[in-house]
Amino acid sequence: MACPRNAGCWPALMSHFTSEDEALLQSMLRQLLLSVKEKITGAPSVECAEEILLHLEETDENFHNYEFVKYLRQYIKNTVGPVIEEETEKCTSAENQSEMSGYDTLVQHLTKKARESKEYREMIYALKNVMMAVVESLINKFEEDRMHDKELASKAKEEHQSGCYTDNCSDSDSSFNQSYAFMSQEQLQLLTERLDPSQPKEVRQEALQTLCLAPASDILSSESWPNLRKHLTISLADPDATFSEKILRFYAKTFSSSPFNMTKEVYTSLARHLELYFLSGEYSLHISAGLDVSNSDVNRLLKKVRLLNEYQKEAPSSWIRHPEKYMEEVVESTLSLLSLKHKPNHPASPDFLSPMHFLALLDIKAVWFKKWTINAAVQQCLDYFEFCKAAVNKNSEVSDFSQQLCSDMQNFSYTGPELQYIYFVHSLCLLGRLLIYKQGQNLFPVQLKNKKDSVSITDVLVLFVQLIYYSPSHPNTALEANTDNYSPESLVMEILQVFCDQTGCAAECLYTDTVIDALLHPVQSLLSGTEMYINCIETTLLDVADILARIAGSEDGLSLLLYGENEKNAKDSPTAAHVLVQFTKKLLHDDIPLLSGSEFMSVVKGTFIFVCRQIYRTCEGLQMLIPYGLHESIAEAWRKASLLSERVPTPVTDADSTSSISQESKNSLLWEETLLDALLSFSTTPKGLFLLHSTGAMNDCVNFMFNSLSKKIQTNEYEDFGNRVIVTQMATTPMAAVALQNSGFIKALVTELWALLECGKDDLRITQPRSTPVDPIDQSCQKSFLFLVNVLTYPAVFELLSKRDIANKPMYSFREIPTDIIDIIDRLIILNSEAKIHSLFNYEQSHIFGLRLLNVLCCELNTLLLLETQYKVSQVLLTAQEENVTETSEGPGVFIIDGLSVERNHVLVRINLIGGPQERILPLRELDKGSGLYPWPMFSSLPVPKCYLAEIPRKDEFRQDKDLDKLLKVLKSPDKPTEWAEICRKQFCKVMKTKPDSISGPILAKLIEKFVSHLSESRTDCYFSMGSYKAMDADVKKENLSSVQQLGVEMTVRYGKYLNLLKEDAESGLCFVLMNCEEFLKQQRRTVVSSLRCLQEHSAGYDWFASSIFLIMSGDREKTLTFLQQFSQLLVSAFLWPPRLHLSMHLPVTTVEYGIHPVYFCIAHHVEMLLKAELPLVCSAFHMSGFTPSQICLQWITQCFWNYMDWSEICHYIAICIFLGPDYQIYMCISVFRHLQQDILKHTEARDLQVFLKEEAVHGFRVSNYLDYMESLEELYRPMLLKDMKTIRAQNT
Repeated sequence: MACPRNAGCWPALMSHFTSEDEALLQSMLRQLLLSVKEKITGAPSVECAEEILLHLEETDENFHNYEFVKYLRQYIKNTVGPVIEEETEKCTSAENQSEMSGYDTLVQHLTKKARESKEYREMIYALKNVMMAVVESLINKFEEDRMHDKELASKAKEEHQSGCYTDNCSDSDSSFNQSYAFMSQEQLQLLTERLDPSQPKEVRQEALQTLCLAPASDILSSESWPNLRKHLTISLADPDATFSEKILRFYAKTFSSSPFNMTKEVYTSLARHLELYFLSGEYSLHISAGLDVSNSDVNRLLKKVRLLNEYQKEAPSSWIRHPEKYMEEVVESTLSLLSLKHKPNHPASPDFLSPMHFLALLDIKAVWFKKWTINAAVQQCLDYFEFCKAAVNKNSEVSDFSQQLCSDMQNFSYTGPELQYIYFVHSLCLLGRLLIYKQGQNLFPVQLKNKKDSVSITDVLVLFVQLIYYSPSHPNTALEANTDNYSPESLVMEILQVFCDQTGCAAECLYTDTVIDALLHPVQSLLSGTEMYINCIETTLLDVADILARIAGSEDGLSLLLYGENEKNAKDSPTAAHVLVQFTKKLLHDDIPLLSGSEFMSVVKGTFIFVCRQIYRTCEGLQMLIPYGLHESIAEAWRKASLLSERVPTPVTDADSTSSISQESKNSLLWEETLLDALLSFSTTPKGLFLLHSTGAMNDCVNFMFNSLSKKIQTNEYEDFGNRVIVTQMATTPMAAVALQNSGFIKALVTELWALLECGKDDLRITQPRSTPVDPIDQSCQKSFLFLVNVLTYPAVFELLSKRDIANKPMYSFREIPTDIIDIIDRLIILNSEAKIHSLFNYEQSHIFGLRLLNVLCCELNTLLLLETQYKVSQVLLTAQEENVTETSEGPGVFIIDGLSVERNHVLVRINLIGGPQERILPLRELDKGSGLYPWPMFSSLPVPKCYLAEIPRKDEFRQDKDLDKLLKVLKSPDKPTEWAEICRKQFCKVMKTKPDSISGPILAKLIEKFVSHLSESRTDCYFSMGSYKAMDADVKKENLSSVQQLGVEMTVRYGKYLNLLKEDAESGLCFVLMNCEEFLKQQRRTVVSSLRCLQEHSAGYDWFASSIFLIMSGDREKTLTFLQQFSQLLVSAFLWPPRLHLSMHLPVTTVEYGIHPVYFCIAHHVEMLLKAELPLVCSAFHMSGFTPSQICLQWITQCFWNYMDWSEICHYIAICIFLGPDYQIYMCISVFRHLQQDILKHTEARDLQVFLKEEAVHGFRVSNYLDYMESLEELYRPMLLKDMKTIRAQNT
């Protein structure tokens, strides 16, 4: 044989094969088939033979030595090789190198490009054509040889061969044993006449033999086919089994070798034959008599139905390529067969074995089904349900046929009930698939013969749920996965789980009160103690909890559980969420008598806790469940489980009970971890985290979370997002931040960061050398950077860094790895010595990382004050800038522009200037794209150059407005009617919408002063008592304040002077206000003994609100202090003025001990709740980023939006909260998020959302533009929000 690599035997054009090529391929293919002949002939079936050929490369060591394989490999290489080489060159070029991140990615890319290429498509087309011709030639030669042998054989041999057909009539049957004899139209017409049933048997047999030799495509496309089809349809019922099986063999060959538009003719013929057979008087099989499949007549019938079913499974793959009319013919013939009806006078009894029974026997789970009549299926499900229900009510055993179906034993006969059960399972699977699709749902409601009312989709779903209760169940296998389980309970669960996982119309069917009530039936019965008839209560409860948890996992499903199907017309009875939490509490307290002593009790508890978890992980769900105290019940159960786990004896090696004790220990540990996980899930919301503090399980929960993360137990990105959200929430509270530190979480985070930043991952170097970072923060470090940004909130920074000095060692070892946040500051940010610089392998990259982190941290003004006062950050950076100049003999050098100097310049401007988006100009951290130069002036000493502050625009001469005059007149009026406050509010809104700029300066001071003065005189408006306090007369010096307060005063006064609001001597006035506020609030503080640093200080940060009022009052200290004293009596002061409630006696002692401010667990909590309802895309963006709206809101509110908004908008923010109510603080935050929505979505995609929100000011936002929107929010949410805000004094929630 000529070598395939020989150029002489290779086609000149790859898309063309010559006759010589065909001959060569035929020879090589024959050689291959002869080589594997033994393997193929030894296969038990055609399917197995195909599998052997498909996996030949894996099983045959000589595979790559076959000439046919060599030929194909070289052919592919010559055709597609140039495409791959060209694409490889593109990928390895400089412009595309950054796109390929590894070997695997490159291979995938090249494979995709090759398969999409024109050369590949042409190769496949040419190869397919030539191989069809080669195989056709081989078959013809084989048939010629076989026919020659048959002529020499005896007649007995011929008969033996004609009857050797076995159960191979599938459409996947090999066509190697078929022969072709090309015929003219006249010959086919003659054959048709000879196959007429009226012809003698011998004539018909000879004609059929000739027909089987002709190509199927010729027969089906001939003019004689319609008549021939009729003859074949009738002949399929021929009493001669050999004759009918030959026709069936012809049909099987046609299915495997003809296109769909032709095979549908054969399919409809077979379906019509079966329909006629089942309607004939010859057919008399009944369900009650059972079925023996070994009977020859039954066996032949099953073969026909199986061939029909195999075509049903394959046909849909071809529908898309053919006109709809072809599909309709197949569907109609199928429907006609499966829904056949006897005439009224037909002797068949109602329990006759229908075509559906036979189809169910062969395809029990209705894999073929796409479209089908449904009445019979609904009837079967209803009949089986009534049968099971009756059996359960009579306390009798229901035969579980599902176990027999799953048995490995071969069954040759079926009883009547078994046939009915198979039919039922088939119908159940069919309905489950049908209801997923909109068109299938449109078939409902259906009318049944024996049922007066029509059956709706809801009725069917309720029926499915009831089947879970009443069908036979096996509690011992309830938790085992069985892929071939045909029990109604498992089948129904599969269907309902698919429904839960769908969106759109499928989910809508499930989300109804009727279905939920059906699911809750056993739960309601157990709660009320009423008698119920259920086969296995544990299995039922586990299934119900599984479905409910899936429903609660979706937005619409959760809403249904919380509020019912129609929120506005709420039912008098409690909604599903209330029922579930009541039941879960009873389970935890072991208060369900029917379940006492059950071995599955802990599993049932765990599943219902998980359902509740799906509810309380959201703000609205938690809000509804709070009154039940579920967190306390779970915590109590955890404490009991913890005590029990400690008592479990240590297994003894020689003891017989080792395995049982070990299993008991595992179960106990698993239950304890389940409860800890449930408690940990409370921390996904601000108020939930507050409740977690009250359980006393904070440290254990954090340890559990850290251990779980360390073991890498999370298996998908969604869980990773969930864990990041939990960590972000925890970092916002001091106690949880300390728990994160104590658990080792912070240490692990810092250690991992150092490994990435300084060492890099070892496995990256295996496939490619480490590239020089292009981005300021390398992609490998981005996740750690964002984690640090999430963790280092001011409460966390204060607990972890307050009064702690950095090491500043004279020497650092390369092996000395940071383990704490203060080490990160020492090694990456405050690089004030040569020792620190030389200790870094990647000095520039690592220091830029540290400066970027410092930049984000300093956006939180309290953190900035702490870092500046403890570590003199500004001075360190200024010194570094001073040293980063060129050395010249003539005068001072110029600054060297590099990555580090640019970063330092940006940070220095940010931390030394206060201002909103139009007040402060921050230098960019990149070169000018046009000139390539850095246009921003650098500096190495303060003050900051004036070019970084925008000029304050001159205000136009103020003209008094009629609406404003009216507002001032109402405020000054000595007569104050009962509606006075409401009149003021309406007038204020009118001015804000029409002339917002008029509410500023002295006018604003006068407005809020008069309004607060009046409210403080009204008992109904006063929420806190003020007490008596007389201001200190003596002048207060700045030195009397803490270093943090002093720096805050300097920054405030500098900002006030820039705004032209303060005079030169303003510092002493602000010091006077702050000192008096401190003394005044000290009278209302508790004495708390705590290890938390924030509770050991008189103030946990600078008072930005008091400073804002000082600026509004233009530096008038007496007016400012008087206003703050009066303001402190109002509810709004609790949220607008955070220091007001620091260690306050107005809060419960437990709330004070947690160190959590109401701004977090009340305001921020409701911001997250409203955000989900009002801006779902923004809410999802936060979750995907692993960041929380509560954290950034707390930062905004704590510093009164300083640095985020211009002064005019800050004044309007304070004004609307004072005039319109404390809930406007929530609406303000929602409005800001709405304004930033597009930016939030963009930065979520860029994976830097938290950095964007913390670093960037809110550009273009005006309070007045969003006032209408805020009023619409007030109309919807005010009653609920104010009710909850007023509980901070009386309750822990």
